[in-house]
Amino acid sequence: MTSNATRLRAQFAGGDMVIAPGAYDGITARLIEQAGFPAIYMTGAGTAATIGFPDYGLVTMSEMAENAERIARAVKLPVIADADTGYGNELNVVRTVREYERRGVAALHLEDQGFPKRCGHLDDKEIVPREDWLAKIRAAASARTNPDFTIIARTDARARLGFDEAIARANLALAAGADMAFVEAPQTMEEVANVPKLVHGPCLLNVVYGGKTPEVDLRDVQKMGYRLAIVPGLLFKTVMSACDDALAALKKEHRHPVPGRPMTVQQAFARVGANDWDPLRTAFREPTAKAAE
Repeated sequence: MTSNATRLRAQFAGGDMVIAPGAYDGITARLIEQAGFPAIYMTGAGTAATIGFPDYGLVTMSEMAENAERIARAVKLPVIADADTGYGNELNVVRTVREYERRGVAALHLEDQGFPKRCGHLDDKEIVPREDWLAKIRAAASARTNPDFTIIARTDARARLGFDEAIARANLALAAGADMAFVEAPQTMEEVANVPKLVHGPCLLNVVYGGKTPEVDLRDVQKMGYRLAIVPGLLFKTVMSACDDALAALKKEHRHPVPGRPMTVQQAFARVGANDWDPLRTAFREPTAKAAE
């Protein structure tokens, strides 16, 4: 049976750039799958939000791995997961890779921020020395059991050390064993276009509405040469806005507001797998017992 890590590798090698919207739980993962996208990105910011925290490095490795497992179990698509800084030194990175891989994740990314880290589109980030991060990349590459498990090296150096340093780090990480480079938060369209020109390997673009990177058409991103685009905040920000509107309507009207798209109870349960479970109610009964019911 082909693993999702192998399937994801094949997608990266294909003609189209992979677009992976961000999921933070099983419901959002299923919605992405039902919408026809080829892969899912487990957002660290969204995962933190589900337990009531901002993206400030407050979520532990075990909490992140558990959420990644729930998402991977809910869908058939490959899951690419945020692994922050690896949650410590090289030893912690080895365990992180093993835990993520064991729980069904197909790829993860590790960043060069100090800990506790911050969202890549916030200010005042701390960047660790090159060798500290590269040692983690080497450790991650050595820790995987499936050679198709993808290690993505994320550098946040653009914000503090400049674009040239970010490109240099991306190339060093690829030489150290990473499979893909993630230059976080390029700040102009020229920088966005230059990343895949200057980096000697596959590149990821992080698409964040209202962030430091300019808005861009993903068709143009593919033409630039990127192999993966993640859209982490799309669903979790959309859900917050929809919830605010629904709660305001309930408070004002004192009636259950109509959902943005009317949906019966049965339809809602069908979106999260009821049709797969319903046949199991009687599948294991003897034929005579089924007839008597």
